[in-house]
Amino acid sequence: MTLDPQIVAQARRWYWQRISAMVLALCVLVHLITMVLAVRGGLSGAEILARTQGNLAFAIFYAVFVAACAVHVPIGLATIAREWWQLGERGAQWLARGAGALVLVLGLRAVWAVYAAGA
Repeated sequence: MTLDPQIVAQARRWYWQRISAMVLALCVLVHLITMVLAVRGGLSGAEILARTQGNLAFAIFYAVFVAACAVHVPIGLATIAREWWQLGERGAQWLARGAGALVLVLGLRAVWAVYAAGA
């Protein structure tokens, strides 16, 4: 008995969507707690930026955040494109890949801009 390749691909997408959602949930929680504590502590935007510039831990954390977004967004977008916009499988996948690449490139560029400014 061989499995249908489309079913296997769908299961893989489901798996990666759930794993990336778990990473995103943790990243969002850490980000929000950090921002709330920083603002309540009286830090301004400039002071927060000064602390994040050149900080490798910051860069790694937000690079992981961006990577999780770049995995999660295209899977959901492809599903929306197929189900709501009636795009075929191939068109939905190309749209999703483009969106994922855009999220990854722009997100990592933003992380690098903050990190490198202080390095």
